[in-house]
Amino acid sequence: MTLNDSDNYHWIEEWDASRERTTESLSGWAHPGMDVTENQRIVTCDSGESRILVFSLDGELESSWVGDFTDAHGISVVKEGGTEVLWIADNGSKRKSEHSYEYPPGADQKSGRVFKCKFGGEELLELPFPEHDAYKQSRYSPTSVAVDEIFDGGTGDVWVADGYGASLVHRFSKDGSYMETIDGTEGEGRFDCPHGIIIDRRKPSAELYVADRANSRVQVYNLNGEFLRSFGSPFLNTPSGFSVYQDLMIVAELDSKLTILNCDDQFVEYLFMDEEAPNRPGWPNEEKKETTLGRPSDLHPGKFNSPHGMTIDKDGNIYVAEWLIGGRMTKLRRTR
Repeated sequence: MTLNDSDNYHWIEEWDASRERTTESLSGWAHPGMDVTENQRIVTCDSGESRILVFSLDGELESSWVGDFTDAHGISVVKEGGTEVLWIADNGSKRKSEHSYEYPPGADQKSGRVFKCKFGGEELLELPFPEHDAYKQSRYSPTSVAVDEIFDGGTGDVWVADGYGASLVHRFSKDGSYMETIDGTEGEGRFDCPHGIIIDRRKPSAELYVADRANSRVQVYNLNGEFLRSFGSPFLNTPSGFSVYQDLMIVAELDSKLTILNCDDQFVEYLFMDEEAPNRPGWPNEEKKETTLGRPSDLHPGKFNSPHGMTIDKDGNIYVAEWLIGGRMTKLRRTR
């Protein structure tokens, strides 16, 4: 079985259309993470309301709660002692309609946080502010979190990508103690927006993949923080996040496509790419009258605008949350 071209999928437009949307939800600039639970529920966020959403695979909203965060930019479902919990990377700020979809005053000084909570919202642990000199000049704005799960034979260490702040990746122990930082200079070069991370277990030894987005590449480390390799510049433009299905890795690329890789990090295929979208004025949105922004009027089924959060269920179906005003959630149902 392969996932090697768009002929293998049926595009399900407005997969979440049955849920009721408030004005705050519809006007919010969606910027969420996404993951899947063991019992096959899709977890994501309504960025406008700062609300966690839990869906069935058919797009029915089963539960939700408003959290104590600005945006659940990164979401990771982790099994601990037989129970699943959520790790959330809150980048600390978001664009708002009342500020013409610019960041509010002072947002460039406001740090975010990473925390663990139960389903329903009860917080269990917050990671400390990283002990690094870069934060004398930069805010801390985490965008992704990945856990070396004990359930999978790991140490329980927690890795955090600070994609919007100092462009660093931090490692914490399972009890939340700060351990170390990598910045890319150990490898191909200094990170520039390490937007997404994943612990990949397709090979005998687990590896940490870092989406070094503004450098149009992926840097790969072992779980001791030692550099292994870099790849992707010939075929990746804006790698933003990862999911794995069997021997394949799917990369969400913000510039309007998903990219499929094999187990050797080699390019296989682009999925549902819209080459024109990133060149449109106001992308990922649309310029309206008097230079204001609005939701794009030319979103088309079968073409991505700006993939951001992404996950894959046990049958290889792909779920994508896009980065734009009002959001768009799509299911790609595997057909063969």
